[in-house]
Amino acid sequence: MKKTLILAITAFFSIANAQVVIGKTELSGIGSLMEFAGNTATNDTSNTKGIILPAVNTVLSPANSQNGTFIFDKQSSKTKFYENGTWKDMSDEGSVAALVPASGNEVGNGVIIGSASSVAKGVLIFESSNKALVLPHIKNPHESVLSPYPGMMCYDTVSNSIAVFDGLNWSYWK
Repeated sequence: MKKTLILAITAFFSIANAQVVIGKTELSGIGSLMEFAGNTATNDTSNTKGIILPAVNTVLSPANSQNGTFIFDKQSSKTKFYENGTWKDMSDEGSVAALVPASGNEVGNGVIIGSASSVAKGVLIFESSNKALVLPHIKNPHESVLSPYPGMMCYDTVSNSIAVFDGLNWSYWK
């Protein structure tokens, strides 16, 4: 009986998929790995909190980069993403003046959501064949976020686009 129980528990955890909510208690749908409070099917939200991308000193070489990686490059003061062997700018040159210096050493391999392991390397890795990150929804972030931080990213519910802040200005991607 004890072996059967252990086998059943092990089987459950081996097929369970993580889904994470931040700032609320329930998922809006089954297709998300992570979603945030204030997300809505309409453009009417009072949320003003986005996610902050990692600010890096040097952009990784293509051999060490993973498709779908988003960063705030401190050297160029630009938000970038990696796709098919190339780092692509998501913003014009911004400013790093508001960045708060981080001290200490990085340890570990980051956090993986959606799987027990991943070949990708990063701070936060979403690993799923049928689920995705749902960005925080913000209505007109250029107006509603009073003190955005360089590397902030969200989904603008009015323009229906991804919005990124480079330390000076918002840029929008459709």
